[in-house]
Amino acid sequence: MSIYTGRGDQGRTDLWGSDKRLSKASHRIEGYGSADELIGLLGHAAAHADPEIQEDLEHVQNHLHVLMAQLADVEGKGDKEVSQEHVEWLEEKIDNYEEELPEIDGFIIPGGSEAGSILHYSRSVCRRVERRIVKLDEEEGVDSDLSTYINRLSDLLFVLSRYQNEIDGMEEEKVSYR
Repeated sequence: MSIYTGRGDQGRTDLWGSDKRLSKASHRIEGYGSADELIGLLGHAAAHADPEIQEDLEHVQNHLHVLMAQLADVEGKGDKEVSQEHVEWLEEKIDNYEEELPEIDGFIIPGGSEAGSILHYSRSVCRRVERRIVKLDEEEGVDSDLSTYINRLSDLLFVLSRYQNEIDGMEEEKVSYR
């Protein structure tokens, strides 16, 4: 089987389990396309991260595939859904990592080590995914667990960037607003 089919050459794509074809610029395709970008970026982060973080990022990548499948399944035929269990997993991870970090009382400049920087960047891409899901929700409605999950994921990515930088001995720099 060839990797190319030519079906998307005119800017339209198929949706899973449906006869519908959508513009590749639709909010639905933008949502799961941005999630796909985040999956790739998390793979890059994992290649440089602490082994504990690598393992958690792999779980997140799998969760994001579930999210993408759910967004692509407009007719609700599949069994792939982001659930409250996914959200609770994120919250547990956030709590565990935060216990190891000093408190902060303001915004910090994204950066630090290579892995820490990539995780900061991943958080901002995650926020884009969230904006796409919110827009899709405004237009068509989406399961509320999707919005909750992606919002909480950006929190985890922020905490992971701080944790990775802590491991790597990198000092956090507060925003100075100068």
